[in-house]
Amino acid sequence: MAEGGINAALGNIDPKDNWKIHAMDTIKEGVFLSNQRMAELMTKNAESIILELEKYGAIFDRTPKGKIMQRAFGAHTYRRTCHIGDRTGLEIMTVLVEQLYKHNITSMSEVFITKLLTNKNKINGAIGIDLKSGKILVFNTKAIILATGGFARLYKITTNAWENVGDGISLAYDIGAELMDMEMIQFHPTGIVYPEVARGILVTESVRGEGGRLFNSKGERFMKKYDPERMELSARDIVARANYYEIFHGRGTKHGGVYLDITHKEKSFIHKKLPKMVKLFKEFADIDITKEKMEVAPTAHYTMGGIRVDADTCSTKIKGLYAAGEVAGGVHGANRLGGNSLIDILVFGKIAGKEAAKYAKKIKLEKINNSKIKKEEKRLKMPFGKKGIRPEKLKEELQQIMWEDVGIIRNEKKLKKALKEINNLEKELDKIGISGNLQYNHSWMSYIDICNMIIVAKLVIESALMRKESRGAHYRDDYPKTNEKYKFNIICKKANNKLKLNAIKVPKYTGIAIKCQEK
Repeated sequence: MAEGGINAALGNIDPKDNWKIHAMDTIKEGVFLSNQRMAELMTKNAESIILELEKYGAIFDRTPKGKIMQRAFGAHTYRRTCHIGDRTGLEIMTVLVEQLYKHNITSMSEVFITKLLTNKNKINGAIGIDLKSGKILVFNTKAIILATGGFARLYKITTNAWENVGDGISLAYDIGAELMDMEMIQFHPTGIVYPEVARGILVTESVRGEGGRLFNSKGERFMKKYDPERMELSARDIVARANYYEIFHGRGTKHGGVYLDITHKEKSFIHKKLPKMVKLFKEFADIDITKEKMEVAPTAHYTMGGIRVDADTCSTKIKGLYAAGEVAGGVHGANRLGGNSLIDILVFGKIAGKEAAKYAKKIKLEKINNSKIKKEEKRLKMPFGKKGIRPEKLKEELQQIMWEDVGIIRNEKKLKKALKEINNLEKELDKIGISGNLQYNHSWMSYIDICNMIIVAKLVIESALMRKESRGAHYRDDYPKTNEKYKFNIICKKANNKLKLNAIKVPKYTGIAIKCQEK
């Protein structure tokens, strides 16, 4: 779904760029919470991933000399974001799906996994629902890779797909896997504000990368106040807070946003570089972005926190369980560089695949305890035939709570209020009622969603309460400064059916000579 591009230090536009500078930018943007070994692996393997995509048929935009074009993105030292217009993610998905067909890979679509099964801290299966038939499915397996994305759909206004509610996080937490940095949620500075039906949809960073400028309702180019050197290409957390403050202090647009303007560029340039944005605004708002300003505001976008994995294998503390992409934590620390999400997915997805296969070849398939299957089936079907609360109502309430009190600007009072309200929502779960049959029952899916969302929301809030400082995407107005003593990762784990939080110092890494000057 990502639009703007994928990072690799190819040096096609800026020859001085290399993987070490890319790694340094990643670590600095993560405000020194990143796992530096993961940053090394991601940036070092980026070039080979781009070339592999090209071999599969990905058609990247080119320079006049025929090299892969690279555009500027916020907080990067050099231009290193490779792209296919503003449809980069779609192109990557297309070529990878073609590879699935080419190699006859078996896949099962429209299956919702609800529980992972273990035996003595070792994966041996999973339970899910076939949405087409409503039947409960049981998978007997040696290894599982979770690649379920993030949980920004916990928020009312978000760029994320409907299913990004943290299912993978909840599945891993339930069986005792460790999670990390759950308080770190990135709010993208530019989501569509108007019309309401399109609210939160991403306006790619490519608009600013290609020269877009931000203005408030007074016509002031306000980024001069917040980062006069980098302006609109500052770090995402800085631009998001700048947009928030302008709106909050009454300098926003009539629809509650700020203006993003690229009309100073040639019409042909905009159509070539940003075709998806041109189409999006014309269809949703009847706005021609070559002539008119866009109205934008911050929107929940990406979750840096996730399942704690080993850098070199993507394995977890649960044998046979692997995680890759946004569901896994570690590489992005307290904030993510634009363009790093796609390269993260591909580098660590490849590692996870190889390591899971290697592990699976070594062990025998273990039987599944039948009582666990019956227990899960009973849980899943519990609300059927009851008259009660609609699960969609609880989902909307949770999203509103998270947006109001666990958003861009946080403090202890708001966080504790949110935790109390979500605990009250949890008590309502037993009152949910679902009607209809089992096939494609949206309320049933919403029931499972809200169960997972409550778990994940509490992990976010408890972690945010523990971090009494501001760092990267986590900003607390009661602790507005970054505090050196909080340079640690917050680890969450389920122990004796309760949440256990633990602070672990960011691991020292001496494998590469990255000179990161902390400021």
